[in-house]
Amino acid sequence: MSQTKTQFDAVVIGSGPGGEGAAMQLAKSGCSVVMIEKHSSIGGGCTHWGTIPSKALRHSVSRLIEYHSNPLFSNDRIQRGLTFAEILKHAQGVIRKQVNLRSSFYNRNGVTVIHGVASFESESCIKVVQDDGVEEYIETRQVVIASGSRPYHPEDVDFSHPRIYDSDTVLALEHEPRSIIIYGAGVVGCEYASIFRGLGVKVDLINTRDRLLSFLDAEISDALSYHLRNSGVVIRHNEEYESIEGTDDNVVMKTKSGKRIVADCLLFANGRSGNIEELQVDKVGLKPNYRGQLEVSKLYQTSTDNIYAVGDIIGYPSLASAAYDQGRICATAMLSGDCAQRLKSDIPTGIYTIPEISSVGKTEEELTEQRVPYEVGRAQFKHLARAQISNMAVGSLKILFHQETKEVLGIHCFGERAAEIIHIGQAIMEQKGEANTIEYFVSTTFNYPTMAEAYRVAALNGLNRLRG
Repeated sequence: MSQTKTQFDAVVIGSGPGGEGAAMQLAKSGCSVVMIEKHSSIGGGCTHWGTIPSKALRHSVSRLIEYHSNPLFSNDRIQRGLTFAEILKHAQGVIRKQVNLRSSFYNRNGVTVIHGVASFESESCIKVVQDDGVEEYIETRQVVIASGSRPYHPEDVDFSHPRIYDSDTVLALEHEPRSIIIYGAGVVGCEYASIFRGLGVKVDLINTRDRLLSFLDAEISDALSYHLRNSGVVIRHNEEYESIEGTDDNVVMKTKSGKRIVADCLLFANGRSGNIEELQVDKVGLKPNYRGQLEVSKLYQTSTDNIYAVGDIIGYPSLASAAYDQGRICATAMLSGDCAQRLKSDIPTGIYTIPEISSVGKTEEELTEQRVPYEVGRAQFKHLARAQISNMAVGSLKILFHQETKEVLGIHCFGERAAEIIHIGQAIMEQKGEANTIEYFVSTTFNYPTMAEAYRVAALNGLNRLRG
């Protein structure tokens, strides 16, 4: 077995958003950087199994639903269905474009990319085993661990069964199911419930908690529950599995409450684990938690001074958008010992159900608990000309603001384009003093007709409540 030795200023392990952000920042600052990626293509879980493919799937299904609900194509004049395999082809095309784009970043910035499995030999030496068996030992001053996460696999569930999937393997779905059990009603579970229901598949969504996405504002969570149920999804709250058994024809799940649920296949989407095992971090004094995650400082430094970690491997917020920022902040701290920039406390949440959900800032429940005197301004999408034109009348925008100062405290949106709409409100919330008040949305002229006009409608509604 051949061996080689090289030396770099920094090693980044994992080419997802966090690793990419760190590698680009380090390289642009003049460091020699090597990116170690376990898989044959760069991009990490975000590009290959998570954000990009699932959102591409969601887009295709959303357009299919829009097509069927559009009065121009009603009365069965044109009926078109899509299989999961057909819409997956679109997702694979997007993945290829993303890989090519991200590969060009590494080429342009002079970052060396090595495909192989990385592990620590010491704090300053990384071993990489490539697919062809070649072992490379890399000497380095600093390391960034950005190895990401994978779907959690409980030991009593047989994921080798051809009808039992996780959120990675579902992208290679071999069936055209008429029914599916989705175990876990977090963000991933809710998104896939929307996707499969949009394809006409019967969905049982098993929630281990008492309501969907309990971190959301309750009104938005309730709206999602209503819309999923209205589309035909069966939601079962406060349920846990007793056993999951796959057969030649179906999957049978028995719950601890005594229910027996049968479907063509099952998607297990209940939690994730950090990709830590192969790194052998015990050799450098690091101890991951039970979820395989590492603890870091505000500058993403681990307890071993020259080793940093970003992205899913450190847990919350586990967002691709946040991971990229973490990588850039981490790289700056590696170079200068500090970084003035910090990850914003108000990170927008984007949930790509059908319709979308996005929120930033405080919820009504949080403000009530904190005894903050607030008021609410609402805009229903069905009253907006743009929503009527595009036949996207489901949804609303809600602005929470201080009754006395009129400061914007939280924004919550449910409906198509929510993840885009939210950024207008986020920009205003980031302003200081009088620039961050609900009156901004009244005094500003919005394009007409647009979905963004919902801010003006909601602001007027809220101010009228104050005067009322």
